[in-house]
Amino acid sequence: MKRLVYTIIALFAFLIFAFFTESKHDTKFGQKPVVGILQTMSHPALDQIHHGIIKGLKDEGYINGKNIKIKFENAQNDQSNLKSMSDQFQNDNAAAVIGIATPAVQSLANENGNTPVIMGAVSDPLGTSLVKSLKQPGGKVTGVQDQQPIQAQVNLIKEILPDLKNIGVIYTSSDDSSTAEYKEFKKIAEKQGLIVHAYTITSTNDIEQIAQTMSQKVKAVYVPTDNTVASGIATLLKATNAAHIPVFPAADTMIKSGGLATRAVSQYDMGILTGKMAAQVLKGKDPANMPVQKVKDYETVINLKTAKNLDIHLNAKIIHAAQRKGRIIK
Repeated sequence: MKRLVYTIIALFAFLIFAFFTESKHDTKFGQKPVVGILQTMSHPALDQIHHGIIKGLKDEGYINGKNIKIKFENAQNDQSNLKSMSDQFQNDNAAAVIGIATPAVQSLANENGNTPVIMGAVSDPLGTSLVKSLKQPGGKVTGVQDQQPIQAQVNLIKEILPDLKNIGVIYTSSDDSSTAEYKEFKKIAEKQGLIVHAYTITSTNDIEQIAQTMSQKVKAVYVPTDNTVASGIATLLKATNAAHIPVFPAADTMIKSGGLATRAVSQYDMGILTGKMAAQVLKGKDPANMPVQKVKDYETVINLKTAKNLDIHLNAKIIHAAQRKGRIIK
């Protein structure tokens, strides 16, 4: 009789343990694959990529709370946050992780293990050694390359300012992607007769002084896809507007902030493509064999209010291009 009682008690204890263990698992993961999204910092361009990722996953049938659990973290441009958040995704046994901008992707890729890493808009995946080749990444990292149409951007600048000779470029010296984009811009711009003056910053705290110095020497400013400059775009524009100098940003979101014009790939569209690639990984594809992709179509985005304030004429051809495929900010 006692043996039966002990057996029943032991069985009851086991069932209680199993129940709470399973309940804990349900609370943490909801029995759904975890998709981690790590954003380097907050600003409109990266936020648009994030929104696009959610849309891309949804288009492929993956909806947060329904058949996946999305865990989103924003490092706010803090390297220690990037590391700890990447570690947390690893502890969560994420099925896939997505990095928005190069520092986030690098942090995720540096984690031990084979968790697939999807690049959300990285300008130079080869130069940063995130992949072995664009066609055959060869490891756990694949995703979307942020390749802006720099030749088209230079053409637009020359079309708006045909007499321009000196143009400044401001970028973050420690940002590998924006540095690579600056070099490409310099090469193309110099072939078209422009003299390019480079100005580097290390943080947003440098922007005000650099912008004032730059405004005394150049007649226009180009901003590559640079997270730090984007975060301090208001400071840059305050100085350039005071000097009556137009700013041509690579990212379309900076036109709304007061940039004059750009021909750029949509950040939102890059996010959608990133989300769709993440979905393919969730369906079982190996990132090592998934070619890096990019959004090929670009838009013309112009700010008429900025043009008026700077007394710059935008011809009918440019306005029509923005109407046909792009946006006009008034």
